[in-house]
Amino acid sequence: MALQGILNADFGKGTINRNIYGHFSEHLGRCIYEGIWVEEDSPIPNVNGIRSDVVEALKQIQIPVLRWPGGCFADEYHWKDGIGASEGRKRMVNTHWGGVVENNHFGTHEFMELCRQLGCEPYINGNVGSGTVQEMSEWVEYMTFGGESPMSELRISNGRQEPWSVTYFGVGNENWGCGGNMRPEYYADLYRRYQTYVRNYDGNKIHRIACGPNAGDYEWMEVLMREAGRFMDAITLHYYTLPTGDWSDKGPATGFGEADWFRTLKSSLFMDELVTRHKTIMDKYDPDKRIDLIVDEWGTWYNVEPGTVPGFLYQQNTMRDALVAGLTFNIFHKHSDRVRMANIAQTVNVLQAVILTEGEKMILTPTYHVFDMYKVHQDSELLELSLDGGTYCFEGSEIPAVSATASKDNVGKIHISLCNLNPMEASLVSLDIRGLAGKSLLVTGKTLTAGKIDAHNTFEQPDNVKPQLFSAFELKDGQLTVTLPPMSVTALELTPEA
Repeated sequence: MALQGILNADFGKGTINRNIYGHFSEHLGRCIYEGIWVEEDSPIPNVNGIRSDVVEALKQIQIPVLRWPGGCFADEYHWKDGIGASEGRKRMVNTHWGGVVENNHFGTHEFMELCRQLGCEPYINGNVGSGTVQEMSEWVEYMTFGGESPMSELRISNGRQEPWSVTYFGVGNENWGCGGNMRPEYYADLYRRYQTYVRNYDGNKIHRIACGPNAGDYEWMEVLMREAGRFMDAITLHYYTLPTGDWSDKGPATGFGEADWFRTLKSSLFMDELVTRHKTIMDKYDPDKRIDLIVDEWGTWYNVEPGTVPGFLYQQNTMRDALVAGLTFNIFHKHSDRVRMANIAQTVNVLQAVILTEGEKMILTPTYHVFDMYKVHQDSELLELSLDGGTYCFEGSEIPAVSATASKDNVGKIHISLCNLNPMEASLVSLDIRGLAGKSLLVTGKTLTAGKIDAHNTFEQPDNVKPQLFSAFELKDGQLTVTLPPMSVTALELTPEA
Protein backbone atom coordinates (compact mmCIF):
# COMPACT_ATOMS: atom_id res chain seq x y z
CA MET A 1 0.00 0.00 0.00
CA ALA A 2 1.26 3.42 -0.94
CA LEU A 3 1.96 6.15 1.58
CA GLN A 4 -0.61 8.84 0.86
CA GLY A 5 -0.01 12.56 0.64
CA ILE A 6 -1.36 15.84 -0.71
CA LEU A 7 0.68 18.60 -2.35
CA ASN A 8 -1.08 21.94 -2.64
CA ALA A 9 0.85 23.54 -5.46
CA ASP A 10 -1.05 26.82 -5.12
CA PHE A 11 -0.61 27.23 -1.35
CA GLY A 12 2.63 28.95 -0.41
CA LYS A 13 3.87 29.01 3.18
CA GLY A 14 6.69 31.54 2.91
CA THR A 15 10.17 31.69 1.46
CA ILE A 16 12.88 29.15 2.14
CA ASN A 17 15.84 31.43 2.84
CA ARG A 18 18.82 30.47 0.72
CA ASN A 19 21.08 30.92 3.75
CA ILE A 20 19.67 27.69 5.22
CA TYR A 21 22.21 26.09 2.86
CA GLY A 22 25.13 27.90 4.48
CA HIS A 23 28.50 26.47 5.51
CA PHE A 24 31.00 26.76 8.35
CA SER A 25 34.79 26.91 8.04
CA GLU A 26 36.85 26.91 11.21
CA HIS A 27 40.58 26.95 11.84
CA LEU A 28 40.34 23.30 12.78
CA GLY A 29 42.35 20.39 11.43
CA ARG A 30 42.64 20.57 7.63
CA CYS A 31 39.55 22.66 6.94
CA ILE A 32 41.30 25.97 6.22
CA TYR A 33 44.91 24.91 5.74
CA GLU A 34 45.15 22.27 2.98
CA GLY A 35 41.39 22.17 2.49
CA ILE A 36 40.90 25.76 1.35
CA TRP A 37 44.19 27.64 1.70
CA VAL A 38 47.35 26.27 0.07
CA GLU A 39 49.50 29.44 -0.30
CA GLU A 40 50.09 31.15 -3.62
CA ASP A 41 53.28 29.19 -4.43
CA SER A 42 51.57 25.80 -4.04
CA PRO A 43 51.69 23.33 -6.95
CA ILE A 44 47.98 22.76 -6.29
CA PRO A 45 46.09 25.08 -8.70
CA ASN A 46 44.96 28.15 -6.79
CA VAL A 47 43.91 31.76 -7.15
CA ASN A 48 45.54 34.04 -4.58
CA GLY A 49 46.37 31.02 -2.41
CA ILE A 50 42.83 29.56 -2.42
CA ARG A 51 42.58 26.16 -4.10
CA SER A 52 40.57 26.34 -7.29
CA ASP A 53 39.01 22.86 -7.27
CA VAL A 54 37.34 23.48 -3.90
CA VAL A 55 36.06 26.88 -5.00
CA GLU A 56 34.55 25.45 -8.19
CA ALA A 57 32.90 22.61 -6.29
CA LEU A 58 31.36 25.00 -3.75
CA LYS A 59 30.16 27.34 -6.49
CA GLN A 60 28.37 24.38 -8.08
CA ILE A 61 26.18 23.96 -4.99
CA GLN A 62 25.60 27.72 -4.83
CA ILE A 63 27.00 28.23 -1.35
CA PRO A 64 25.17 31.34 -0.08
CA VAL A 65 27.00 32.20 3.16
CA LEU A 66 30.18 31.05 4.91
CA ARG A 67 30.89 31.32 8.65
CA TRP A 68 34.45 31.96 9.93
CA PRO A 69 36.85 31.78 11.90
CA GLY A 70 35.00 29.51 14.36
CA GLY A 71 33.66 27.84 16.38
CA CYS A 72 35.72 27.56 19.52
CA PHE A 73 38.63 29.08 17.62
CA ALA A 74 36.71 32.36 17.28
CA ASP A 75 36.97 33.10 20.99
CA GLU A 76 40.73 32.76 21.02
CA TYR A 77 41.26 34.52 17.67
CA HIS A 78 42.70 38.04 17.65
CA TRP A 79 42.10 39.45 14.21
CA LYS A 80 45.08 41.82 14.13
CA ASP A 81 47.36 38.76 14.22
CA GLY A 82 45.99 37.82 10.78
CA ILE A 83 46.62 41.00 8.75
CA GLY A 84 49.65 42.52 7.07
CA ALA A 85 52.53 40.74 5.37
CA SER A 86 52.21 37.01 6.00
CA GLU A 87 55.82 36.60 7.10
CA GLY A 88 55.27 39.12 9.88
CA ARG A 89 52.09 37.63 11.30
CA LYS A 90 52.08 36.34 14.85
CA ARG A 91 52.17 32.57 15.31
CA MET A 92 49.90 31.07 17.97
CA VAL A 93 48.94 27.71 19.40
CA ASN A 94 45.50 26.43 18.45
CA THR A 95 44.67 25.21 21.94
CA HIS A 96 41.24 23.84 21.08
CA TRP A 97 42.14 21.79 18.03
CA GLY A 98 45.21 19.63 18.29
CA GLY A 99 47.61 22.11 19.88
CA VAL A 100 49.12 22.84 16.45
CA VAL A 101 50.84 26.10 15.54
CA GLU A 102 48.58 28.51 13.67
CA ASN A 103 50.64 30.82 11.42
CA ASN A 104 47.75 33.21 10.75
CA HIS A 105 48.44 33.25 7.00
CA PHE A 106 44.70 32.95 6.45
CA GLY A 107 43.12 36.05 7.96
CA THR A 108 40.52 38.70 7.22
CA HIS A 109 41.76 39.63 3.74
CA GLU A 110 42.09 36.01 2.69
CA PHE A 111 38.64 35.10 4.00
CA MET A 112 37.01 38.02 2.21
CA GLU A 113 38.85 36.99 -0.97
CA LEU A 114 37.47 33.46 -0.54
CA CYS A 115 33.94 34.86 -0.26
CA ARG A 116 34.55 36.97 -3.36
CA GLN A 117 35.62 33.92 -5.34
CA LEU A 118 32.64 31.93 -4.08
CA GLY A 119 30.17 34.76 -4.61
CA CYS A 120 28.84 34.21 -1.08
CA GLU A 121 28.13 36.36 1.96
CA PRO A 122 30.66 36.40 4.80
CA TYR A 123 29.47 35.56 8.31
CA ILE A 124 32.15 36.56 10.78
CA ASN A 125 32.25 35.46 14.42
CA GLY A 126 33.80 37.90 16.87
CA ASN A 127 35.76 37.13 20.04
CA VAL A 128 33.92 37.66 23.32
CA GLY A 129 35.60 34.88 25.35
CA SER A 130 39.15 36.26 25.33
CA GLY A 131 38.72 39.49 23.36
CA THR A 132 37.83 43.05 24.27
CA VAL A 133 35.02 45.36 23.23
CA GLN A 134 37.59 47.59 21.55
CA GLU A 135 39.04 44.69 19.57
CA MET A 136 35.63 43.68 18.23
CA SER A 137 34.63 47.25 17.49
CA GLU A 138 37.84 47.93 15.60
CA TRP A 139 37.45 44.76 13.53
CA VAL A 140 34.07 45.93 12.27
CA GLU A 141 35.51 49.37 11.57
CA TYR A 142 38.50 47.86 9.74
CA MET A 143 36.25 45.86 7.47
CA THR A 144 33.36 48.23 6.78
CA PHE A 145 34.34 51.90 7.30
CA GLY A 146 35.30 53.83 4.17
CA GLY A 147 36.07 57.18 5.75
CA GLU A 148 39.18 58.47 7.48
CA SER A 149 40.00 56.56 10.66
CA PRO A 150 42.88 54.58 12.16
CA MET A 151 41.31 51.24 11.20
CA SER A 152 40.41 52.20 7.63
CA GLU A 153 43.91 53.57 7.15
CA LEU A 154 45.31 50.30 8.48
CA ARG A 155 43.18 48.37 6.01
CA ILE A 156 44.36 50.56 3.13
CA SER A 157 48.00 50.09 4.19
CA ASN A 158 47.36 46.35 3.93
CA GLY A 159 46.23 46.63 0.33
CA ARG A 160 42.46 47.04 0.50
CA GLN A 161 41.27 50.51 -0.50
CA GLU A 162 37.50 50.02 -0.39
CA PRO A 163 35.65 48.64 2.63
CA TRP A 164 33.93 45.28 2.40
CA SER A 165 30.25 44.60 2.85
CA VAL A 166 29.65 42.52 5.97
CA THR A 167 26.08 41.73 6.94
CA TYR A 168 26.38 38.87 9.44
CA PHE A 169 28.43 39.29 12.62
CA GLY A 170 28.34 36.91 15.58
CA VAL A 171 29.00 38.35 19.03
CA GLY A 172 30.77 35.36 20.57
CA ASN A 173 30.42 31.60 20.08
CA GLU A 174 29.40 28.85 22.50
CA ASN A 175 29.88 31.19 25.42
CA TRP A 176 28.16 28.58 27.58
CA GLY A 177 31.17 26.31 26.90
CA CYS A 178 34.46 26.83 25.08
CA GLY A 179 33.68 30.54 24.68
CA GLY A 180 33.97 31.25 28.40
CA ASN A 181 31.79 28.81 30.40
CA MET A 182 29.39 31.66 31.15
CA ARG A 183 25.99 31.71 32.79
CA PRO A 184 23.22 32.97 30.48
CA GLU A 185 22.64 36.06 32.64
CA TYR A 186 26.31 37.01 32.46
CA TYR A 187 26.56 36.46 28.71
CA ALA A 188 23.32 38.40 28.14
CA ASP A 189 24.89 41.44 29.82
CA LEU A 190 28.15 40.99 27.91
CA TYR A 191 26.24 40.64 24.64
CA ARG A 192 24.36 43.89 25.31
CA ARG A 193 27.66 45.65 25.95
CA TYR A 194 29.67 44.25 23.04
CA GLN A 195 26.95 44.65 20.41
CA THR A 196 26.66 48.36 21.29
CA TYR A 197 30.03 48.92 19.65
CA VAL A 198 29.38 46.80 16.57
CA ARG A 199 28.67 49.87 14.47
CA ASN A 200 26.96 50.38 11.13
CA TYR A 201 29.30 52.34 8.86
CA ASP A 202 28.68 53.89 5.43
CA GLY A 203 25.32 52.23 4.92
CA ASN A 204 26.63 48.77 5.86
CA LYS A 205 23.92 47.27 8.08
CA ILE A 206 25.22 44.65 10.51
CA HIS A 207 22.94 41.74 11.41
CA ARG A 208 23.93 41.26 15.08
CA ILE A 209 23.89 37.61 16.07
CA ALA A 210 23.78 36.50 19.71
CA CYS A 211 25.20 33.21 20.95
CA GLY A 212 22.22 30.98 21.57
CA PRO A 213 21.81 27.65 23.35
CA ASN A 214 23.44 24.28 23.10
CA ALA A 215 20.79 21.79 21.95
CA GLY A 216 18.02 21.59 24.59
CA ASP A 217 19.22 24.34 26.94
CA TYR A 218 15.88 26.14 26.97
CA GLU A 219 16.84 28.25 29.98
CA TRP A 220 19.64 29.86 27.94
CA MET A 221 17.17 30.79 25.21
CA GLU A 222 14.68 32.13 27.74
CA VAL A 223 17.25 34.35 29.49
CA LEU A 224 18.79 35.67 26.26
CA MET A 225 15.44 36.50 24.67
CA ARG A 226 14.19 38.14 27.86
CA GLU A 227 17.31 40.16 28.68
CA ALA A 228 18.80 40.93 25.26
CA GLY A 229 16.21 40.16 22.61
CA ARG A 230 15.67 43.80 21.66
CA PHE A 231 19.40 44.19 20.95
CA MET A 232 19.76 41.24 18.55
CA ASP A 233 18.79 40.46 14.97
CA ALA A 234 19.41 36.72 15.33
CA ILE A 235 20.28 34.05 17.85
CA THR A 236 22.08 30.77 17.24
CA LEU A 237 21.41 27.12 18.04
CA HIS A 238 23.97 24.30 17.99
CA TYR A 239 23.06 20.64 17.69
CA TYR A 240 25.16 17.67 16.59
CA THR A 241 23.86 14.24 15.61
CA LEU A 242 25.57 11.37 17.47
CA PRO A 243 24.59 7.74 16.91
CA THR A 244 25.48 6.73 20.47
CA GLY A 245 24.65 9.88 22.40
CA ASP A 246 27.99 9.35 24.18
CA TRP A 247 30.62 12.03 23.58
CA SER A 248 33.41 9.71 24.80
CA ASP A 249 32.59 7.10 22.15
CA LYS A 250 30.51 8.54 19.33
CA GLY A 251 30.68 5.46 17.12
CA PRO A 252 32.48 4.92 13.80
CA ALA A 253 31.86 6.82 10.59
CA THR A 254 32.03 3.58 8.56
CA GLY A 255 31.75 -0.11 9.38
CA PHE A 256 28.58 0.38 11.42
CA GLY A 257 25.41 -1.73 11.47
CA GLU A 258 21.70 -1.00 11.20
CA ALA A 259 21.47 -0.18 14.91
CA ASP A 260 23.82 2.80 14.48
CA TRP A 261 22.06 3.74 11.23
CA PHE A 262 18.69 3.85 13.00
CA ARG A 263 19.95 5.68 16.09
CA THR A 264 21.67 8.32 13.95
CA LEU A 265 18.57 9.10 11.92
CA LYS A 266 16.43 9.15 15.06
CA SER A 267 18.91 11.58 16.61
CA SER A 268 18.82 13.83 13.56
CA LEU A 269 15.00 13.96 13.72
CA PHE A 270 15.32 15.46 17.22
CA MET A 271 16.20 18.73 15.46
CA ASP A 272 12.46 19.18 14.82
CA GLU A 273 11.61 19.11 18.53
CA LEU A 274 14.53 21.39 19.37
CA VAL A 275 13.55 24.04 16.83
CA THR A 276 9.87 23.79 17.78
CA ARG A 277 10.52 24.35 21.49
CA HIS A 278 13.06 27.13 20.96
CA LYS A 279 10.67 28.84 18.53
CA THR A 280 7.98 28.78 21.21
CA ILE A 281 10.25 30.67 23.59
CA MET A 282 11.24 33.13 20.86
CA ASP A 283 7.59 33.71 19.93
CA LYS A 284 6.88 34.66 23.55
CA TYR A 285 9.31 37.58 23.37
CA ASP A 286 9.26 38.23 19.62
CA PRO A 287 5.76 37.44 18.29
CA ASP A 288 6.46 39.32 15.05
CA LYS A 289 9.36 36.96 14.27
CA ARG A 290 11.83 39.80 13.75
CA ILE A 291 14.70 37.75 15.21
CA ASP A 292 16.16 34.95 13.11
CA LEU A 293 17.00 31.54 14.50
CA ILE A 294 20.35 30.53 12.99
CA VAL A 295 21.43 26.90 13.35
CA ASP A 296 25.04 27.73 12.64
CA GLU A 297 26.50 24.40 13.75
CA TRP A 298 24.79 21.15 12.80
CA GLY A 299 25.73 17.78 11.39
CA THR A 300 27.03 14.34 12.33
CA TRP A 301 29.90 13.78 14.74
CA TYR A 302 31.63 10.40 14.94
CA ASN A 303 34.94 9.05 16.16
CA VAL A 304 37.79 10.29 13.98
CA GLU A 305 39.21 8.10 11.25
CA PRO A 306 41.80 5.62 12.61
CA GLY A 307 45.34 6.96 12.34
CA THR A 308 44.32 10.63 12.13
CA VAL A 309 44.92 13.38 14.70
CA PRO A 310 42.03 13.26 17.22
CA GLY A 311 41.87 17.05 17.44
CA PHE A 312 41.42 17.38 13.67
CA LEU A 313 37.93 15.78 13.67
CA TYR A 314 38.41 14.12 10.28
CA GLN A 315 35.70 11.57 9.51
CA GLN A 316 34.37 9.77 6.45
CA ASN A 317 30.96 10.56 5.02
CA THR A 318 28.47 7.88 3.96
CA MET A 319 24.96 7.35 2.69
CA ARG A 320 23.88 7.71 6.31
CA ASP A 321 25.17 11.29 6.33
CA ALA A 322 23.31 12.02 3.10
CA LEU A 323 20.05 11.01 4.80
CA VAL A 324 20.88 13.18 7.84
CA ALA A 325 21.41 16.15 5.52
CA GLY A 326 18.16 15.61 3.64
CA LEU A 327 16.15 15.11 6.84
CA THR A 328 17.66 18.23 8.39
CA PHE A 329 16.88 20.37 5.36
CA ASN A 330 13.28 19.14 5.42
CA ILE A 331 13.04 20.21 9.07
CA PHE A 332 14.55 23.62 8.35
CA HIS A 333 12.07 24.13 5.51
CA LYS A 334 9.20 23.29 7.86
CA HIS A 335 10.40 25.99 10.24
CA SER A 336 11.49 28.53 7.62
CA ASP A 337 9.28 31.18 9.25
CA ARG A 338 11.99 31.41 11.93
CA VAL A 339 15.02 29.43 10.71
CA ARG A 340 16.63 31.78 8.20
CA MET A 341 20.21 30.52 8.18
CA ALA A 342 22.03 27.29 8.96
CA ASN A 343 25.70 26.34 8.64
CA ILE A 344 26.78 22.72 8.35
CA ALA A 345 29.89 21.74 10.30
CA GLN A 346 32.13 21.81 8.38
CA THR A 347 32.89 22.63 4.76
CA VAL A 348 36.11 20.66 4.10
CA ASN A 349 37.88 17.78 5.91
CA VAL A 350 36.10 18.25 9.26
CA LEU A 351 33.02 16.45 10.65
CA GLN A 352 30.17 16.21 8.09
CA ALA A 353 32.23 17.76 5.32
CA VAL A 354 30.93 18.19 1.79
CA ILE A 355 34.49 17.93 0.42
CA LEU A 356 37.49 15.83 1.40
CA THR A 357 41.02 16.53 0.18
CA GLU A 358 44.30 14.65 0.20
CA GLY A 359 47.14 16.69 -1.22
CA GLU A 360 46.15 17.70 -4.74
CA LYS A 361 43.23 15.22 -4.79
CA MET A 362 39.63 16.14 -3.93
CA ILE A 363 36.45 14.11 -3.60
CA LEU A 364 32.80 15.06 -3.14
CA THR A 365 30.94 13.35 -0.31
CA PRO A 366 27.36 12.01 -0.33
CA THR A 367 26.43 15.07 1.76
CA TYR A 368 27.78 17.29 -1.03
CA HIS A 369 25.43 15.63 -3.49
CA VAL A 370 22.44 16.31 -1.23
CA PHE A 371 23.38 20.00 -1.13
CA ASP A 372 23.53 19.91 -4.92
CA MET A 373 20.14 18.18 -5.22
CA TYR A 374 18.49 20.53 -2.71
CA LYS A 375 19.88 23.83 -4.03
CA VAL A 376 16.70 24.22 -6.12
CA HIS A 377 14.87 25.12 -2.90
CA GLN A 378 16.99 28.22 -2.25
CA ASP A 379 14.74 31.30 -2.06
CA SER A 380 11.80 29.26 -3.37
CA GLU A 381 8.27 29.28 -1.96
CA LEU A 382 7.60 26.50 0.53
CA LEU A 383 4.53 24.52 -0.54
CA GLU A 384 2.02 22.83 1.71
CA LEU A 385 2.80 19.10 1.62
CA SER A 386 1.16 16.63 3.97
CA LEU A 387 2.35 13.03 3.87
CA ASP A 388 1.76 9.91 5.90
CA GLY A 389 5.41 8.97 6.22
CA GLY A 390 4.70 5.43 7.37
CA THR A 391 6.99 3.77 9.90
CA TYR A 392 10.47 2.33 9.91
CA CYS A 393 10.76 0.00 12.90
CA PHE A 394 13.91 -1.36 14.46
CA GLU A 395 14.25 -3.29 17.72
CA GLY A 396 11.05 -1.92 19.21
CA SER A 397 11.56 1.71 18.16
CA GLU A 398 10.12 3.49 15.18
CA ILE A 399 10.65 6.63 13.12
CA PRO A 400 8.94 7.85 9.93
CA ALA A 401 9.97 5.81 6.90
CA VAL A 402 9.72 8.77 4.53
CA SER A 403 10.32 12.50 4.97
CA ALA A 404 9.40 15.00 2.26
CA THR A 405 9.40 18.68 1.37
CA ALA A 406 8.35 20.72 -1.67
CA SER A 407 8.77 24.22 -3.07
CA LYS A 408 8.00 26.32 -6.14
CA ASP A 409 10.67 28.47 -7.74
CA ASN A 410 10.29 31.87 -9.41
CA VAL A 411 9.56 30.37 -12.85
CA GLY A 412 6.86 28.04 -11.56
CA LYS A 413 8.79 24.77 -11.38
CA ILE A 414 7.87 22.54 -8.45
CA HIS A 415 10.58 20.61 -6.65
CA ILE A 416 9.81 17.67 -4.38
CA SER A 417 12.52 16.11 -2.22
CA LEU A 418 11.91 12.73 -0.59
CA CYS A 419 14.06 10.79 1.87
CA ASN A 420 13.52 7.06 2.39
CA LEU A 421 15.06 6.27 5.76
CA ASN A 422 14.58 2.53 5.56
CA PRO A 423 17.82 0.90 4.36
CA MET A 424 16.17 -2.43 3.62
CA GLU A 425 12.86 -1.66 1.91
CA ALA A 426 11.60 0.52 -0.92
CA SER A 427 8.72 2.90 -0.18
CA LEU A 428 5.76 3.58 -2.44
CA VAL A 429 4.50 7.17 -2.16
CA SER A 430 1.36 8.54 -3.80
CA LEU A 431 0.87 12.33 -3.91
CA ASP A 432 -2.36 14.04 -4.93
CA ILE A 433 -1.15 17.14 -6.81
CA ARG A 434 -3.66 19.96 -6.31
CA GLY A 435 -3.80 23.53 -7.52
CA LEU A 436 -2.66 22.92 -11.09
CA ALA A 437 -6.00 22.20 -12.74
CA GLY A 438 -5.80 22.15 -16.52
CA LYS A 439 -1.99 22.13 -16.60
CA SER A 440 0.04 19.20 -17.84
CA LEU A 441 3.33 18.48 -16.09
CA LEU A 442 6.70 17.24 -17.27
CA VAL A 443 8.31 15.22 -14.47
CA THR A 444 12.03 14.44 -14.21
CA GLY A 445 14.02 12.99 -11.36
CA LYS A 446 17.30 11.88 -9.86
CA THR A 447 18.15 9.84 -6.81
CA LEU A 448 21.09 9.25 -4.49
CA THR A 449 21.29 5.73 -3.11
CA ALA A 450 23.74 2.90 -2.54
CA GLY A 451 23.97 -0.82 -1.95
CA LYS A 452 25.48 -0.59 1.55
CA ILE A 453 24.52 1.58 4.51
CA ASP A 454 28.12 2.76 4.92
CA ALA A 455 28.80 3.30 1.20
CA HIS A 456 31.12 6.26 0.71
CA ASN A 457 33.49 7.86 -1.75
CA THR A 458 37.24 7.39 -1.53
CA PHE A 459 40.18 8.88 -3.38
CA GLU A 460 40.46 5.56 -5.22
CA GLN A 461 36.70 5.39 -5.94
CA PRO A 462 35.48 9.01 -5.95
CA ASP A 463 32.17 8.24 -7.69
CA ASN A 464 31.06 5.27 -5.63
CA VAL A 465 28.06 7.27 -4.33
CA LYS A 466 26.63 9.88 -6.68
CA PRO A 467 23.19 10.86 -8.03
CA GLN A 468 21.63 8.82 -10.82
CA LEU A 469 18.76 9.56 -13.18
CA PHE A 470 15.47 8.39 -11.68
CA SER A 471 12.32 7.32 -13.49
CA ALA A 472 10.41 5.12 -11.03
CA PHE A 473 7.38 7.41 -11.00
CA GLU A 474 4.08 7.85 -12.79
CA LEU A 475 1.84 10.90 -13.06
CA LYS A 476 -1.76 10.15 -13.99
CA ASP A 477 -4.90 12.25 -13.43
CA GLY A 478 -3.11 14.50 -10.94
CA GLN A 479 -1.76 11.57 -8.93
CA LEU A 480 2.01 11.22 -8.68
CA THR A 481 3.14 7.74 -7.65
CA VAL A 482 6.81 7.26 -6.75
CA THR A 483 8.77 4.15 -5.78
CA LEU A 484 11.64 5.26 -3.58
CA PRO A 485 14.70 2.98 -3.40
CA PRO A 486 15.86 1.90 0.06
CA MET A 487 18.11 4.45 1.83
CA SER A 488 17.68 7.14 -0.78
CA VAL A 489 17.36 10.86 -1.31
CA THR A 490 15.23 11.55 -4.38
CA ALA A 491 14.57 14.84 -6.16
CA LEU A 492 11.66 15.35 -8.56
CA GLU A 493 11.10 18.39 -10.76
CA LEU A 494 7.59 19.14 -12.04
CA THR A 495 7.53 21.63 -14.89
CA PRO A 496 4.14 22.97 -16.07
CA GLU A 497 4.02 22.69 -19.86
CA ALA A 498 2.80 25.69 -21.84
